[in-house]
Amino acid sequence: MKFAWIDLRAVPQPQLESIVDAAIHTRMQGVLCDDASVLAALPPTLTGVTTTVVTEEKELYDLGADTAAWVEVHDEPSLRLACEAAVALPLTVVRFADPTKIPLEIVLAAADRSAGKLITVCADLEEAATVLEVLERGSDGVLLAPSDAGEVFALARLLEAGTSPLELTTLTVDRIEHHGLGDRVCVDTCTHFAEDEGILVGSYSTGFILCCSETHPLPYMPTRPFRVNAGALHSYVLGPENRTNYLSELRSGSTTLAVNAQGRTRPVTVGRAKLESRPLLTITARSADDIVVSLTVQDDWHVRVLGPGGKVHNVTELRRGDELLGYLATDQRHVGFPIGEFCKEN
Repeated sequence: MKFAWIDLRAVPQPQLESIVDAAIHTRMQGVLCDDASVLAALPPTLTGVTTTVVTEEKELYDLGADTAAWVEVHDEPSLRLACEAAVALPLTVVRFADPTKIPLEIVLAAADRSAGKLITVCADLEEAATVLEVLERGSDGVLLAPSDAGEVFALARLLEAGTSPLELTTLTVDRIEHHGLGDRVCVDTCTHFAEDEGILVGSYSTGFILCCSETHPLPYMPTRPFRVNAGALHSYVLGPENRTNYLSELRSGSTTLAVNAQGRTRPVTVGRAKLESRPLLTITARSADDIVVSLTVQDDWHVRVLGPGGKVHNVTELRRGDELLGYLATDQRHVGFPIGEFCKEN
């Protein structure tokens, strides 16, 4: 789990009480403060943090298990010191002098198999968001000096920003219908999909089919492991926090949800959305509870959907009785938000 420490040392006195209250309310792990009276007043749920400045290599191994080493990284020797501290010590706080994240990548790589925790000093929330994702693993924790209580709450939301797994269901193909021209959307993301990953797309807000990425080889064209040929522009696509978008709404910089055959999810950034006119077909499938799921996609054999176990199906070769992976949602939608109102979609 990612965590945060709140740096109180530069917080103006009028803001101090509200920031401490926010840290307690959001269950931050600790606060860093030079005022012993502030630390003494903290509840047991919030740790008062002390630091030891490491200036020479010989000091590294003399630190107690409850003490965090503090390393200022500004050159090659100090970077080497940070790597050694992160490998050897239970807690290491690192402040990087330069804006590049390459030194952080080096420290994370050096300490990849170590049991200790790395805490990175961040100038603001934007940097904290980046630090938590460097090398996919990210820093274990961040140290932030907030300007007000609102930033503490924003940091708490940032720490909780992971995506939960979904319970996928098996759908049985009922019929395939071929249509004429329509507009379909290819979603090109800024990520490399795994072979059993795709995005959940459907014509109805209560049912989605797992559309496969173009990760698998095909004749006549190279693989495009960043792309999902997702469906007609009217389709819903499931995103983080149980939100949906129409495929027509996706833009460069949008966020959607990558989902694999086991239901594991991760947010992915859209690099571009390509809308082009192509012949279309509609897949109609049913769940074991007879819930109807519909998806309209490009009518071509290189468009694929996933079945149980990550089995890849070319949409033009689907037959009645074939099994697909899907997701059933109980909520209707209003501007992408789940809402408990009556709505019938046909």
